Amino acid sequence: MSGPLELLPGGGRGGRRTLAEHAAAELHQLILSGELPSGTPLRLVELASRLEMSQMPIREGLRRLEALGLVEIIPHRGAWVRDLSLDDLRDTHETRLALESLAVRAAAEQFSDEDLQTAAAALAEHLRLSRAEDSVGARQAHADFHFAIYRAGGSQWLARAIEPVWQNSERYRFGSRPTAFLIERNRAEHQAILDACVARDPDAAERALRNHLAGAFQRITETMTRRAEGDQHGPSKQKETS
Repeated sequence: MSGPLELLPGGGRGGRRTLAEHAAAELHQLILSGELPSGTPLRLVELASRLEMSQMPIREGLRRLEALGLVEIIPHRGAWVRDLSLDDLRDTHETRLALESLAVRAAAEQFSDEDLQTAAAALAEHLRLSRAEDSVGARQAHADFHFAIYRAGGSQWLARAIEPVWQNSERYRFGSRPTAFLIERNRAEHQAILDACVARDPDAAERALRNHLAGAFQRITETMTRRAEGDQHGPSKQKETS
């Protein structure tokens, strides 16, 4: 099974892309980076000009992103980037908890030396790229780490079920520069998940995963709440909290 987030530039593993795959990859990155924020209308003429390609691959690329839940398309009305909201964030978080808890428990029951090598390499790469402030590369390595563990459980269907929810959660990773403290905390949380899998302790693996996801959920919720309060107080207040 191919890795997650392979729409990202550099994330593909299957050789040359078609124009539709290239369009999907470019649009995917624009959405995740916030250059196409939630609610943005996705007009074919404008996107074709921006990406310097015809409208046909753009249209197909949008359909691919719709299948991932990142884009909403309504016939005769158009397409736009799906809105971000606290309700959607909470729904996404709870769904991830349910699916990824199953996956990490399955992985911990049969984690192999080969699985350890793959996950440890991705974790080291995530740390390196985070410190280098390469947000795109760090995002890819982060996904590679988690999915290396989830695939270790042996269920392709479970990994496939997780991917669209994961993709939606990535939209909530706002583009603020991570601090050294946050980078180290993320490393420690990831290491705890990996150590529990190596020890073949499903209970500890699930606890470590839930702790990791809960921390991210809390930080994102606080960020969204501050931004909403800034919007209510006008541009001057928003500037103070950005």
